[in-house]
Amino acid sequence: MPRTIIHKPEWIRTAWQQTEQAREVRRHLREHKLHTVCEESRCPNRGECYNRGTCTMLIMGSVCTRNCTFCSVTHGHPGDLDPNEPRNVAESIQKLGVQYVVITSVDRDDLTDGGAGHYAETILAIREITPQVRIEVLTPDFQMDEMALNIVIEAAPTVFAHNLETVRGLTSGIRDLRADYDRSLEVLNYMHTKAPKLPVKSGLMVGIGETDDEILEALRDIRDAGAISVTIGQYLSPTRKHVAVDRYVEPETFSMYEEAALEMGFVHVASGPMVRSSYHAELIEPFLG
Repeated sequence: MPRTIIHKPEWIRTAWQQTEQAREVRRHLREHKLHTVCEESRCPNRGECYNRGTCTMLIMGSVCTRNCTFCSVTHGHPGDLDPNEPRNVAESIQKLGVQYVVITSVDRDDLTDGGAGHYAETILAIREITPQVRIEVLTPDFQMDEMALNIVIEAAPTVFAHNLETVRGLTSGIRDLRADYDRSLEVLNYMHTKAPKLPVKSGLMVGIGETDDEILEALRDIRDAGAISVTIGQYLSPTRKHVAVDRYVEPETFSMYEEAALEMGFVHVASGPMVRSSYHAELIEPFLG
């Protein structure tokens, strides 16, 4: 069956303004051989973020051990971890003058701790050079390994995030088979329970085939797991090889999601067509202790 192409509505289009600031960010990242989720996931907001001198650092390489059908990050067998990466990331954050940074990664199921130790080393390196910087980590599920999650907790990030990504009924077809809806909720709940002062965050994509009622159900599940912050954004298919867009959700519906989430007790909600997990992540700051 031929793939049905749904044309993007006007509210989806983004303007790429390649300023000198954006060029400087990209040059710096290339020179220091650093990866960003902005580039690897082909984020539509990367031009805006680069222009603001911000980006989301992607650690542990650019090859993922999992193969989700929505994601453009390369799947395969990752190489060894770069022992210098934590320091390089920290120095780059200092150079770019970032005050709120998001650290994320590919899945590393090939590592005993799933890469939790590398997350911790990166957090500690940033704290050593720029102790004032707020650090949000957006992590894999670590296969719900409590020892790995405890390593992240002990490193004391400012915010812990793990994305549920989609609704229960679509998880098996959208996420890698090693991912699980309930396991992701368990990760969120474990972090909330084990570190009650650590703000917990999650995110959802829409437009893959779910219904509005299913989105509201997923939001309730995330809130019940202990998350206080959530992002909701429009899925955009990276290439024709990835899962197709089923619908483009209208801005008014995103407003409905936001209102519903706030009524559920979330203290911070970012809901809109171009919202991504790390987009303007610093806006959570007023809600932090």
